[in-house]
Amino acid sequence: MKILLHENERELPPGTTLFQLRDQTKPGADVVVFNGAIAAEDRELREGDAVHFIRRGEMPSAGEMESLLVARHTPGVHQRVRQGAVGIAGLGGLGSTLAVALARTGVGKLVLADFDVVEPSNLNRQHYTVAQIGMYKADALREVIAQINPYVEVEATVVRLDEVNALEVFGTVQVLAEAFDTQAAKSMLVKTFRRHRPDLPLVTVSGLAGYGPANRIQTRRLLKNLYLVGDEETAARPGMGLMAPRVGIAASHQANAVLRLLLGLEPDED
Repeated sequence: MKILLHENERELPPGTTLFQLRDQTKPGADVVVFNGAIAAEDRELREGDAVHFIRRGEMPSAGEMESLLVARHTPGVHQRVRQGAVGIAGLGGLGSTLAVALARTGVGKLVLADFDVVEPSNLNRQHYTVAQIGMYKADALREVIAQINPYVEVEATVVRLDEVNALEVFGTVQVLAEAFDTQAAKSMLVKTFRRHRPDLPLVTVSGLAGYGPANRIQTRRLLKNLYLVGDEETAARPGMGLMAPRVGIAASHQANAVLRLLLGLEPDED
């Protein structure tokens, strides 16, 4: 019988139980993760089960760390997303939150691009810190991701994207996420990739400002390989600012759409 123990294949005799394996391999482990969920009761293991054992407060070895970062994933997901490469155009509230979500998901490579620097008003909704004020967002976000999941390859470029360099920067990605602030930049990216790379799935955003009902933010397909997240109404303007909760909701919609695309699923279908 073969199972996955800390993401590594292991042969076990039939009838081996979860807690027997724990006592053999990680005595004293007080967190037992079985197929992505915490297990409080013993059970007989079956072919293909995925198991992780954790001692609270213990710093794992370098060899164990990557597997434990994804211990709570649905089985089979990590093996697929670790092969993925995702581009993120714009690293503000949307892009930085999206990048962190994908790093926690274990996407193998993130290609990040932005020309701007971190400034104080960013901190109400963006994944940066006071200590990073003045840094280029691309460099700051690479630093943040390294502290979350050092096994993600990060290619960060300080650049103002245009019709020419966008195709170069994101030439190797499998999915591209648009996270710009301005309509002009959004339109440029969509038109460029629809013209030159219609095969590349593109997840865009429109309508996420303010503190309106969260359920108005939705993900839907506009065209083949073109998806839109948001309510398509609440753009940022005087009297309608950008707040962390709604920006985060939209970014998480984007992250889930990207994840589904990497897994070969349509973002807006059951």
